[in-house]
Amino acid sequence: MTVMPNSTAARDIAYHLHPYANAVKQEAEGPLVLTRGKGIYVYDEEGKEYIEGLSGLWCTSLGFGEERLVEAATRQMRKLPYYPSFGQKVPDITVELAERLVKLAPVPMSHAFFCNSGSEANDTAVKMVWYYNNAIGRPAKKKIIGRQKGYHGVTIAAASLMGLPAFQKDFDLPIANMLHTDCPHYYRLGQAGESEEDFATRCAANLEKLILEQGPETVAAFIAEPIQGAGGVILPPKTYFEKVQAILRKYDILFIADEVICGFGRTGNMFGSETYGIKPDIMTMAKALSSAYLPISATIISEALYQAFLNESDKIGTFAHGYTYSGHPVCAAVALETLKIYEERNILEHVRKVAPRFQAGLRRLADNPVVGEVRGIGLIAGVELVQDKQTKQSFDPKAGIGAYLAQRAQEHGLIIRAMGDHIGICPPLIISESEIDDLLARLGKALDDLDYQLRALVGLVIFSRMSADFQPALALSRRVDAIAKEIATPLALAVCRTRVS
Repeated sequence: MTVMPNSTAARDIAYHLHPYANAVKQEAEGPLVLTRGKGIYVYDEEGKEYIEGLSGLWCTSLGFGEERLVEAATRQMRKLPYYPSFGQKVPDITVELAERLVKLAPVPMSHAFFCNSGSEANDTAVKMVWYYNNAIGRPAKKKIIGRQKGYHGVTIAAASLMGLPAFQKDFDLPIANMLHTDCPHYYRLGQAGESEEDFATRCAANLEKLILEQGPETVAAFIAEPIQGAGGVILPPKTYFEKVQAILRKYDILFIADEVICGFGRTGNMFGSETYGIKPDIMTMAKALSSAYLPISATIISEALYQAFLNESDKIGTFAHGYTYSGHPVCAAVALETLKIYEERNILEHVRKVAPRFQAGLRRLADNPVVGEVRGIGLIAGVELVQDKQTKQSFDPKAGIGAYLAQRAQEHGLIIRAMGDHIGICPPLIISESEIDDLLARLGKALDDLDYQLRALVGLVIFSRMSADFQPALALSRRVDAIAKEIATPLALAVCRTRVS
């Protein structure tokens, strides 16, 4: 990518520190600059069209250019553009949204607390768990268990709960009292001859072992995404949550359901908790709550927690937690309109109708020699790339194979997300069957590109080894290095040599 002086890309490099980006790579290559969106598509500054295959960041559920959301924000801006919910004052629209969410919850809930992001919602849940146990006289019950490859945000407590060490490195995380149990990825971690149900039993047993080692009187809560999103779109094995919840009840441990990605129709039900039979004490939600048109999130609590908060706040004089923009009236208005659209357009039924085509089409890609597993439900899926399908051997992470595939998909007009060699696909919920076919075709082209390049490398390595003439062999070796650099890094060459060694 050529960055022109004083272009948007050049000014981005000069002034903008990107989240989740390699700053050196960003300086060298510059960003893809997007200027507009419509439906499931976004367009760059040169007018090129892309299918937004990850809904931005798992969040733009109604696609781009939904006029009803624009109008809802405009109306509220004119009426009451801002007012806090601190103390005993509140915007009327915030009350309406709180009521709607509590009644929408898949299990009986009591009250909603508003934040600005999924990270804040999960950080708030942590503080609420600690506050609750102090309120009911259990000051030692403070530890919270997350899962390996779980993702719960980037604020200090939420980032400590995630089970992705690369995202914690050099931030001095995790903080104390944050524990981690097994990642329930059957494809990767199931043992030979072990059924999904038996694997779930083993995961649950290991959770119980961790609780007993720590002391049940010290363990306050367990947090889980119904589907682990940023960890690779990992679906729970059969009976997993049933068995986990039995252990949590046994030791009086709260269940926090992180619905930030799964909430509001992604799995074919309003919440992932419904899909997997989860009965949480606390629910966190964000992203599709407003179709990401404005930042808003919520932490919803059970009646038991609320009653404890009542007594403790009266004793202290206040429930001393909140954000300047908690329940922001414009964000609340957009979220409320989003929920109305879900209901009026029967988005759940639409997801259930088109999801089989999406999932079946992705599973046909499993025939590609570099695809190890395709997994998903509803309109969310993950594709895991492997070096060897039989042994499930992964590529060398430094080869950047997943990143190369995402790059090729972008060239074909499809934006997806590479999480190592796990590819996340999560299109807007409004996607049609013909648009699904187009998405799959673009992804298929990218996979073909990847397979072709890997085969080309293998072939060149073989020929260079067979050559008895030093000069042709040297030329071939240089060509191999050139293609390796085109794919990702010179380490991709080592990957291919492994395949022919």
